[in-house]
Amino acid sequence: MSQPDVNMDGPVGENPVGDALSEGAATRAELERMRTALEASGDYRVLRRLAPRAAYADPTEAPGGVRLYRALYLDTETTGFDPRNDKVIELAMLRFEYDAEGNVYGVQELYDAFEDPGRPLPDEVVGLTGITDDDVRGQRFDDAAVEDSVKAADLVIAHNAAFDRPFMEKRFPVFKDKPWACSSRDIGWRALGFSSSSLEFLAFRRGFYYDAHRALVDCRAGLELLAVPLAEGEAPPMRLLRANASKRTARLWAESAPFEKKDVMKARGYRFNGTSRVWWTDVPAEDLDEELAWLASEVYGAHRPLPYLEYGALERHSTRVPEALPNGLPRR
Repeated sequence: MSQPDVNMDGPVGENPVGDALSEGAATRAELERMRTALEASGDYRVLRRLAPRAAYADPTEAPGGVRLYRALYLDTETTGFDPRNDKVIELAMLRFEYDAEGNVYGVQELYDAFEDPGRPLPDEVVGLTGITDDDVRGQRFDDAAVEDSVKAADLVIAHNAAFDRPFMEKRFPVFKDKPWACSSRDIGWRALGFSSSSLEFLAFRRGFYYDAHRALVDCRAGLELLAVPLAEGEAPPMRLLRANASKRTARLWAESAPFEKKDVMKARGYRFNGTSRVWWTDVPAEDLDEELAWLASEVYGAHRPLPYLEYGALERHSTRVPEALPNGLPRR
């Protein structure tokens, strides 16, 4: 049997892990030596605790005259999943500047506060978040501060924007007037080699861990995913998020699709809406004709005009883009 690459019990001076441990409390440099040795063995993956950063790129090294944009990264904790009946109990926001290449500058912990929902918190919420009735009792968000921050932003980002946006638009209508992006859905993590786009899974794959299910920490984790390049010399994922957020999307309804084609459509990524009983999907607006050609070939057997709705970041991830088939849509 071959010897392990890292010998925890070897004599002092022969392996960095044993040396550091034998000397008591390790310094940061020693911890890094230990991490490098463990990962070099191929048998370990070491996760770092997420540490807040004031910036990811040095603004003094930015090209002269580079334009900077301002974004908000937000996260919420709520009493449940239904924005019509449930309430936001915690809101956190990070403000940061970024350039067209996705480099992230000046990160500020802008806001983190509780709000009393006016009723006891469900046990499952307390268990998941650690937030208690005592934390929220009598608390209220600062409407003016939140609205001023939103008005100054070019883009609002959340890791599950389809969840957070309806809650925020109901509580603060100013969010309706801003473009949104989702760091879970608008990156294309699977195409980049990740089997899941959940925040905790991506953090694990990117080599860090954090205390999940509190709004401000979740914001920090999400921004870390956007701001750190996947490989040396690559642009940060923030560039891809910005590019995808700026694109137009077409929601297409496959009206009267044959029942026997349901497995084909599901494999293609179509979803079924029970209200209008129709399959639908989202595609880049520039690919709409290509998708119609696929439907004609694989589903209908001939071209037929189908209803679609085109939208952008001002509506994306909001309930204003319906899943059920509305009347009066254009067809192509």
